[in-house]
Amino acid sequence: MNKPVAVLDLGTNTFHLLIVEGNAAEYTEIVHEQDAVKLGEGGINKGFIQPAAFERGIKSMRRYHQLILDNNVRQVRAIATSALRSAANGQDFINEVKAQTGIEIEIIDGTAEAAYIYKGVKAGNSLSAQNSLIIDIGGGSVEFIICNEDDIKWKQSFEIGAARLMDKFHRTDPIPPESITALNLYLEDTLKELFSAASTYTIECITGSSGVFESYAAIIETSKGYSFDLKKTKRYDFEKEELLAILEMLILSSHQQRLSNKDIIPVRVDMIVTASLLTRFIIEKLKVDKIAMSTNSLKEGVLADMMN
Repeated sequence: MNKPVAVLDLGTNTFHLLIVEGNAAEYTEIVHEQDAVKLGEGGINKGFIQPAAFERGIKSMRRYHQLILDNNVRQVRAIATSALRSAANGQDFINEVKAQTGIEIEIIDGTAEAAYIYKGVKAGNSLSAQNSLIIDIGGGSVEFIICNEDDIKWKQSFEIGAARLMDKFHRTDPIPPESITALNLYLEDTLKELFSAASTYTIECITGSSGVFESYAAIIETSKGYSFDLKKTKRYDFEKEELLAILEMLILSSHQQRLSNKDIIPVRVDMIVTASLLTRFIIEKLKVDKIAMSTNSLKEGVLADMMN
């Protein structure tokens, strides 16, 4: 058996650690951790990591480093995306992590991020010969990839993640109608290149990449009285009208209602509102009826690269 390898996905809201052993075709998860560091809290649109968020990130990295040591990991890749990419003190954070743990963080651009997300979703067998639009809604950025199981047709990353949208539009709770209108107009203007690309290719399916789409699936299944185990799920197919009803419920909900919903992890309690508005906007704009979720995302794409 090969020695374990580790991938760290350092996102705007959440830091992930995945340690596996085996090979690209078949591997076993040893550690799968996530920390709600909220690196973008209080500074996401100002381009600065606030001191409390900075410290949460360092604390998380120290914990992950210990897990890496404990599991005799042979190779580590730590990938940073939107928050560290755009923060004026992002390099300070990277330097501090290197000094305290020896882990070297790689900042990747949105194009590379989209490519890894594609590899991850593809590795989860969630694509077919027909074109899909993969959507990965992060806290800082959103990646859109038009693709099929063979290749990528078009991809782009937009700095319109749920934390950025929340900072701009969701300042009172529940979100008021005028803020919803303003957010939709903003998306209409910002995503022109996506709509242009979508008019070039026939999109059969929208595939949400992990994250908030996992919450949508869990809420739907729980509302039917079923249990939902993410660890046993690689792909989930939504009923369109059912999903739209859940999105509407989340958009109109209060903070307390979301907080009391056990299917929404704490870091998503507030950001799920703008994420839901974005999801609904895309579904209605592109008029796609088939919607699915893959539990694979960027970290599985990086992992596929490492193990190949």
